[in-house]
Amino acid sequence: MPLRLCPFISALLLLASLPHLSAQAPTIKPEVKRSIENASRWLLTQQRTQGCFLDENKQDPVPQHSGAMTSLAIMALSSIGHMPTDPTPEGRAVDRALQFMMEAIKPTESGYLGQSDRSRMYGHGIMTLMLAEMIGQNQDANMDKQLRNRLQNAIDLIMRSQDVVKSEVNRGGWRYEPGSSDSDISVSVWQVMALRAANNAGLEVPKEAIDKAVAYIKRSYRSERDPQGFPLNMEAGFSYEPHGGRQSFSTTAAGILSLQVCAEYNAPEVLGGANFLMKNPPGVKEPWFYYGTYYYAQGMFQRGGEQASIARKTTEDLLLSLQKDDGSWRPENGNERSAGPVYATALAILSLSVHHHYLPIYQK
Repeated sequence: MPLRLCPFISALLLLASLPHLSAQAPTIKPEVKRSIENASRWLLTQQRTQGCFLDENKQDPVPQHSGAMTSLAIMALSSIGHMPTDPTPEGRAVDRALQFMMEAIKPTESGYLGQSDRSRMYGHGIMTLMLAEMIGQNQDANMDKQLRNRLQNAIDLIMRSQDVVKSEVNRGGWRYEPGSSDSDISVSVWQVMALRAANNAGLEVPKEAIDKAVAYIKRSYRSERDPQGFPLNMEAGFSYEPHGGRQSFSTTAAGILSLQVCAEYNAPEVLGGANFLMKNPPGVKEPWFYYGTYYYAQGMFQRGGEQASIARKTTEDLLLSLQKDDGSWRPENGNERSAGPVYATALAILSLSVHHHYLPIYQK
């Protein structure tokens, strides 16, 4: 099982350019453009009076998982060009959502964001990533300063959490709480994304933190190794934890994307994981379909060439066939079913918007 959504939230992306990718983004198909537009219109109907995006009409000051869900929605809308300064319904919605995040989601003294909405370290990574992506996207200098201060504290928390004493197999990763002594790939990938996005926004992230995360993620690649540590199987998947667990398309997609984000573009684990995904693409019956498709779309896009083309067609064909008449997507399998349509729709938009390049972490 790739993640647990506390119980239903968990479910981002590249910093540097790849030399083997074309500088010109592929044309976005008209039907994909319409799909994204319909999805964004639906997403706006899910914004509550507090400013958060949530399926259930809860009027609690801070509904459960509202910070993580709202952050996914902010990134989804921003990824297709709707910024908080835009005088449009979408732009105003992003601005309201950002105000909710700053006013309602209260970090602890240590900078932990996942306690406020009970989304734990999953939510902390998602919210930290969103903060990094929103730096410099508004014209309010005071708001930008607040964002940067909160981001710095959140990043410091991620690095302290990584340094908790752990066994060798768990070292370098993250799990449910800042003090967790074990790790899993799904929580770890969100923290890695946040660290890389923060570095892109001008915060200093020690190379040692990235190196330890890379080593942890590589241990999740399920292959025997030669005496030099090189994987023997160049068509293997990544598992939920290094010492075991099912190899799935979702954990493998998360693994190859996170390594590429850390500039490990041609690591054998990336090449082998991409080969695995070519034979094990997303399937609608997968228990973590939307989560996995999101990482699959992003991770395979970074590979370029035939692998990227095939993955793009697979992603678009699957998602367009599953979109509801109202513009939303709704998870139907496993634990993901309880995550709800805001979760699925935000991830679907992010999966389809890979070529837009509006968010800094998507840019080449």
